[in-house]
Amino acid sequence: QVQLVESGGGLVQAGGSLRLSCAASGRTLRTYRMGWFRQAPGKEREFVATINRSGLSTDYTDSVKGRFTISRDNTENAVYLQMNNLKPEDTAVYLCAANAGSGPYDHTRYDYWGQGTQVTVSS
Repeated sequence: QVQLVESGGGLVQAGGSLRLSCAASGRTLRTYRMGWFRQAPGKEREFVATINRSGLSTDYTDSVKGRFTISRDNTENAVYLQMNNLKPEDTAVYLCAANAGSGPYDHTRYDYWGQGTQVTVSS
């Protein structure tokens, strides 16, 4: 079992930055691909970013490319999401997740989830 806890969310003005953290316990994250997803009220869960097990490969949904950066520190058993130039449409609950298999963009393929952290961007 892997327990994931997100932190770092909050209220920020458009154009501002936040850094989300996802701390893991229970098992090492080294064997998992990690992902960040987000869910706004009334909307489906949306893929945001993913990073492979080594941290050498990342991918993003088009709307955040050039603004968000996913990273991981396997020694700290943590994953991060640096979010710059935030926009009101980025407002959502952000969740990190661990994937033991394949399907990096499909939230149904992820095995473990955190509770999420709220990000609110005001215009």
